[in-house]
This record gives sequence, C-alpha cells and structure tokens, in this order.
Amino acid sequence: MIAFLGIFAVFLVIGIPISLALGAGGLLYLYLTGNGMLVMALPQRMLQGVDQFVLLTIPLFLLAGNLMNLGGLSGRMIGFANALVGHFRGGLSLVTVLASTLFAGISGSAIAQASAIGSFMIPAMAKQGIPASYGAALVAISAVIDPLIPPSITMIIFGVLSGASIGQLFIAGIVPGLLLGLGLLGYAWFKAWRHDYPRMPKVPWKERGPLLMQAIPALMLPLIIVGGVKTGIFTVTESAAVAVAYALLVGLLHRELSWDKIWQSLVSTAIATSGLLFILAMASIVAFALTIEQVPTKFADLLLGVSDNKLVILLMVNIMLLILGKFLEPISVMIVTMPILLKVADVIDMDLVQFGVMVTLNVVIGMVTPPVGVCLFVVCAISGQSLGAVSREVVPMFFICIALLAAIALIPAVTLWLPNFMTPLP
Repeated sequence: MIAFLGIFAVFLVIGIPISLALGAGGLLYLYLTGNGMLVMALPQRMLQGVDQFVLLTIPLFLLAGNLMNLGGLSGRMIGFANALVGHFRGGLSLVTVLASTLFAGISGSAIAQASAIGSFMIPAMAKQGIPASYGAALVAISAVIDPLIPPSITMIIFGVLSGASIGQLFIAGIVPGLLLGLGLLGYAWFKAWRHDYPRMPKVPWKERGPLLMQAIPALMLPLIIVGGVKTGIFTVTESAAVAVAYALLVGLLHRELSWDKIWQSLVSTAIATSGLLFILAMASIVAFALTIEQVPTKFADLLLGVSDNKLVILLMVNIMLLILGKFLEPISVMIVTMPILLKVADVIDMDLVQFGVMVTLNVVIGMVTPPVGVCLFVVCAISGQSLGAVSREVVPMFFICIALLAAIALIPAVTLWLPNFMTPLP
C-alpha cells in the first residue's frame, strides 16, 4: 500500500491527472511486486468495473438534476426558502443553507449543488453586506449535504462496490443530511447575530402559499424516488429513469425547458458521466492490484495489531479517509480503499449501511478541504475570493461535519432508525 501511495504521489507531483495516475500507479505497482503477467487481465478488469447495470443511475440522476436546474426549479426553491427564513438576521445566509438542503433532493452531486446555489446566492449575499468569502464558504460546506440525501451518486458507487442495498443507503442518509442542515443553519444564525448581518424584507403570508406550490415539484422528486423504491414499485435504476421523465415533464409544463436547454443538459450529463466512469475504470486497476497483494487483509491485521478496540479502529479508519479525501476526489478514495474498508467493516462487525453513510460523509468532506477541495475551487471561481480566504471561513463549519461524522460512527440509530422504521414487519 505504501509503495502504491508513493508512486501515486510522484505522478500527481509531476502533473499527471488523478484518473491516469490511478491507472498508471496500479500498473506500475503490479510490475514492482512481480505480478507483471497480470497486466494482460487489466482491460477486462477495467470493463468489469464499469459494466454494471446499476451504474445507469449515474447519468440518469445527473440528467434529472440538470433538467430541473435549467428548468428553473433551483430558483423556485430559493424563493420558497427566502419566504421561510429570509426575514431573520442574516436572512440570505439562512436561505443558502435551507435552499441547499432542498436542492440536495434533485442533483445527487455536491459539485452541481455548489455551482447552482453558488451562482444565485454568493452574489446576492455580497450585495446584502455578507462577506463574499464567508458566503462562498457557506455554499461550499452546504454542498456536503447533497451526497447524504437521495439521490446520491456517492452512495450509488458505495452500493455498487460493496453490495450494500442502495435503497437502504438512500434512506439512511436522510436523517444525517437533515442534521447537518440544522447544524449549519444554527451556525449561520449565530454568525449573523454576532456580526449584525442585515435582514431581508418579510414575505407576506398570502405570498408564501404560491411560492410553496412552485417549489413542490422539486420537493416531490426525492419522495418519489425513495417511496417508489421502498414500496417495490420500481428498482433504484428504474427510479432514475422515472426521475428523468418527471424532471422533463415538470420543465415542459412550466414552459422553461427549451430544446436548447435539453441539449445542454444532455451534453453536460455526458461529460460528467464520462469523467466518473473513466475514474471508475482506472481505479478498478488499483483495487485489483491491492487485492492480488492481499493488502486489505494485511491492513486489517495491522489495525488489529495496534488495537482490537472498535472505537480505536473506527478512529484510525476515519482519519485515513479524511486524509485521503484532502488529496483525491470521493469516488477515487472509495474505490482505492474499498477492499480495505469492507475487511474492516467485517472485523468490527458494523452494519454495512451505517458504514456506507460514514464512508460517504468522510470522502465528501474532502471536497471542502484544501488542497484538492473541488467545491472550494467552484465557489472561489464564482466569488472571486482566494482559496485561503474561503478556507479560513470553512474551518468552524468543518467541525460541525466532524461532529456529525462522530455521531454516525458511534450511534447506529442516526443512520439505521429510519430504514428500520420504513421496513415493514413480517
């Protein structure tokens, strides 16, 4: 494992893209460990890594999110969030967190959420007198909510790699996602009170009803997905196709989806999907190489050699994931470490659904921590602020994410209560 990480780090330093560094690092690792003959099997392994029916959900959920965003649903949700909390102190900062929580149910991607919400809210907060660096940081950290609430691309990847029920993972992420939203709302209110940020005009009650009606189509999407999967009306893959049809229908009924916007949605979805599947194929080489060398078993033995205490093992695994997340994007971290993670989950006898939510939050936190925090780069580009200035504002909110991570790891009910509640008794 150390040899591979060393090779991988060298490739990154000399400027090779992460996806190619994964594949080339795994290839070179096989040669250095005397398994060069297995290189002939790598094309097959790469195809197996992406030739899985459930991976169809990735382009379909991305397409549904793009269609709803270009169809004006994100603007309607921001309007509804403003009607609810905009009149409080620092109203637009509260609107940002609430809108991010609502938007999480349609995009499935933290990057998509940071782009969509950030383009609306960062300039608006700056005009209201809220510092642009803080506004950008709030948008970035709020994007962490997205992969926790269904549909979640990161949870789909975990389910594919681990064999865990994707439907159960979707349901298990709802409570942690809402808890993170509440925590960030509390911080945004405290920050606004402490710095005396301005309020927005209060929306009259008679105008709130129409705003709610405009937001309902977007709010219904996660309910359709979870409800349909849980009741057995359709599978997770079929739910993604239903989401696309629903998003297309809503956009056309509101007359905000033109053929140009539909084409734009298809193109952006194809580009994003190609990148994700290429990373998946490259990282499959690494997973194959590590499995051949029995790295998962050796790593698990190493952890047990340090301590057989479940809490200590959990702490070491979380630290490892947080560190890797600072340098790799979430899917790469998950694929590279999955053989090790599954072995550890078996050793500590942790429910795979609870474990999956914990891993998902771990790797997504890396998207808002430098040096490779993709969401940070997105909000910095929108706001024009430096990475250092935004990162300083992220730090206090980062500890809210860590507190939630500890709760997920140590309290099974945080993730398992809702799936168990929704499971009918025999």
